Amino acid sequence: MVRAAVLRAQGEPLVVTDIVVPEPGPGQVRVRVVAAGVCHSDLSLANGTLRQPVPAVLGHEGAGVVVSVGAGVTRVAAGDHVLLNWAPPCRKCWFCLEGEPYLCARAADAAEVPHATLPDGTPLYPGLGTGAFAEETIVFERAAVKIPSDVPLEQAAVLGCAVLTGAGAVFNTAQVKPGQSVVVVGVGGVGLSVLQAARIAGAAPIIAVDVHPEKEALARAHGATHFLLSDSPVAKTIRGLTDGRGADIAFECVGIPESIRTAWASSRRGGHVVVVGVGSAKAVVEFSALELYFFGRTLTGCLFGSTDPDIDIPRLLDLVADGSLDIAGLVTAEVSLDGIENAFADMRAGRGGRTLVRF
Repeated sequence: MVRAAVLRAQGEPLVVTDIVVPEPGPGQVRVRVVAAGVCHSDLSLANGTLRQPVPAVLGHEGAGVVVSVGAGVTRVAAGDHVLLNWAPPCRKCWFCLEGEPYLCARAADAAEVPHATLPDGTPLYPGLGTGAFAEETIVFERAAVKIPSDVPLEQAAVLGCAVLTGAGAVFNTAQVKPGQSVVVVGVGGVGLSVLQAARIAGAAPIIAVDVHPEKEALARAHGATHFLLSDSPVAKTIRGLTDGRGADIAFECVGIPESIRTAWASSRRGGHVVVVGVGSAKAVVEFSALELYFFGRTLTGCLFGSTDPDIDIPRLLDLVADGSLDIAGLVTAEVSLDGIENAFADMRAGRGGRTLVRF
């Protein structure tokens, strides 16, 4: 048995308790989790904004060491350091074969299959297929991405979602070019990753927008050249910083209608608005037919940074190695497994960047 943070019902607090993790079956990998980032998607799964079979072990942004592997596993072996991939491509469906593995039709399959049990035998589901808020977890082979053993696992954990999503939005979805102006609405873990990637891409100016004034220092440390509070005349100020036009590319990293409209209004005619934030199915964003026509903007959804982890993780690790990408700086707090509800509270209040669970 190992300790884990269990969601017994959506809308209830997570409970830290013992769970039973079995030996890996065919095609499965057992991983000792070293660190796991607390992502807003975990909060959305916990509060019912996103669908989640229960009871479940949440956590999808994790890194650890392979304990054992099941029959037929060839990607990793016991002792390997791995990053958990919550959206592993099957490499066989139409989307994968079309070069869009981030839209894989089978990426979410593992989340519907119990991976462990409570001591009384009740099946447990892995949040987003990974179940990283536990001392150990079971994942399918394609969800374990091997990384070099010299990469600190407590830093690598945030690569699994925040950095892949944020940096991928810049490098893959928007393909930001040097000199393009960028606005980032919402500077949590994903937004901070967008800021860093925009800086690496050579964007200028890079304008961060958030509801919390205390986020300014953090945003500037990660690449923002300007910081605006969302209750200010954001669009007008951004036009003043971009020769009257608006930003070339606006990244929305919150997932609510108001911030999507802010990103839209902050971009120039012919600009590109990239929605990175995960919102509720009940949250509706409205546009008039005239503005869609007149402004000529492109509005793009961005799932998992349009990434292929097997390709993009090595690229990001190269940026970490040469000092361009600061993944350690994204972590502004660390907690034990018992502190996850405190991490959720900080997230609701908009405090800090990424909180890391250390095992």
